[in-house]
Amino acid sequence: MDSQTRHALKQDKFVQATQSSVSWVETNRSSVIRLSVIGVLILAVLIAGAVFYNQRSRAAEGALGSALDVYSAPLAQPGAPTEKDVYATAAERSKAANQQFVQVASQYGWLPEGGRAHYFAGLTYQELGQTASAESELKIAADSWNSDLSTLAKFALAGFYHQTGRDAQAIDLYNAVAAKPSATVPAYTAQLALADLYASTGKVDQAKQLWAKIKDADKTGSAGAIAAGKLSAKK
Repeated sequence: MDSQTRHALKQDKFVQATQSSVSWVETNRSSVIRLSVIGVLILAVLIAGAVFYNQRSRAAEGALGSALDVYSAPLAQPGAPTEKDVYATAAERSKAANQQFVQVASQYGWLPEGGRAHYFAGLTYQELGQTASAESELKIAADSWNSDLSTLAKFALAGFYHQTGRDAQAIDLYNAVAAKPSATVPAYTAQLALADLYASTGKVDQAKQLWAKIKDADKTGSAGAIAAGKLSAKK
């Protein structure tokens, strides 16, 4: 078969395939149009969703940033004149920040910033002595899909339980964090807090065992040095 014949056959096959495709489109015109419209609508929804998400994310980030600015605002020095964005007491500052954190959590709870707002709302509620609200907010943050936030909230919740006389729950949470640490709360941090809890409740032997374990496991690290210092102080 010469090259001219092969070329002609290819052209014929191409024409046949094109005609077949055109015929199928003609036969199924309404289905093709419907599917095309659906595809365009889906694409439009996805684009609109992405734009909406980005806008809400930026708004949430700004709102959380403003709340954190309040939470870290300076306190007035005794006898100093009143200044803008300077709070007279820590309680006054916590109250102002708490209101903003609660609002961010309410408006943007489905976004990462909303989850972090729940955590800070829990901390500020705790500082204000509102224990029920503090526990509720910290639990919400502890259930976050974000492991860093979840671990941080569990660690704070453990400290909260210890402060409110629920040491059994605190011990369980410290052990849980130590077993599954994160970048926000390393295992040694949870273990040192647990050892301090043991020491403060008269369980000195358990505290010493844990300090010794940390010292041996982290010979050149800061956690090991802290544990060694604790052991020396208890001799």
